[in-house]
Amino acid sequence: MHPENMRQRNNTVSWIVKGGRVIGPAPFLVVGILNVTPDSFFDGGKYYNPKEALDRACLVMDQGAHIVDVGGESTRPFSPGVDAGVEMARVLPVLKKILEKHSDANVSVDTHKAKVAAGCLNSGAVIINDVSACRFDPELMDVVAEYKPGYVLMHTQGVPQTMQVDPGYNDVVGEIKSFFDERLNTLVKKGLPENRIVIDPGIGFGKTLEHNLEIMRRIDEFFVFGLPLYLGLSNKSLWGKLLGLEPDCRGTATQVALSLMAAKGVCIHRVHDVLSTFNSLRILKGILH
Repeated sequence: MHPENMRQRNNTVSWIVKGGRVIGPAPFLVVGILNVTPDSFFDGGKYYNPKEALDRACLVMDQGAHIVDVGGESTRPFSPGVDAGVEMARVLPVLKKILEKHSDANVSVDTHKAKVAAGCLNSGAVIINDVSACRFDPELMDVVAEYKPGYVLMHTQGVPQTMQVDPGYNDVVGEIKSFFDERLNTLVKKGLPENRIVIDPGIGFGKTLEHNLEIMRRIDEFFVFGLPLYLGLSNKSLWGKLLGLEPDCRGTATQVALSLMAAKGVCIHRVHDVLSTFNSLRILKGILH
């Protein structure tokens, strides 16, 4: 493992991304979600217009987000998906506008398609956030090996259209660890440096409520890979299932959970509410340090 990319628990994290740019060091990294879709589960349609999307990107960066994660295709359960042309038409104009206004912005693109990833990396994105681990479109592995961006390696059981039909595991954490071991070896052999990769166990992606809670209970087991942990808990349906909350009432649950995960060493947090996340993590840092 590469020590320069390892999480020093209760200290700092750095992430090497496209072009050798280093994000950090920082006690934690906050990723602001920007969905340029009509159908995402929480804010679908809200930032579909490029001007509104740019305003949203500027807001989250002003609030301190280290990374803006732009997505042009919803990966919510049972989502129908879109083709690469539609996805690129949604994402590229927003990406370009962000970089015109903030040339040093760290823009991540949430995609599992090789064509979209290549187009966005050519246009200035520095991270690919891939729910598929390069399994839905095998050519994506060639793209990330060539461009060597920051890469979010996420676990999903199945595909978004069907992943929540009947997810099952004998040992959810053990099976995700085996998945990461195989995927990491494959990616590194293909040519993506390990120090570009962070791992995400994929809360809500082919998991029941109990699977998600078990992952969080045992989150420290994922430190065995020596890589930063990236987690997306923001307003997800598990809070509805656990607490009976509608999406716009899940903010407190999100902040409590991500604070608990941060206390255990999770260092990269993908969220809708950047300001509240910074406040939560600053409180945590003040108490623990």
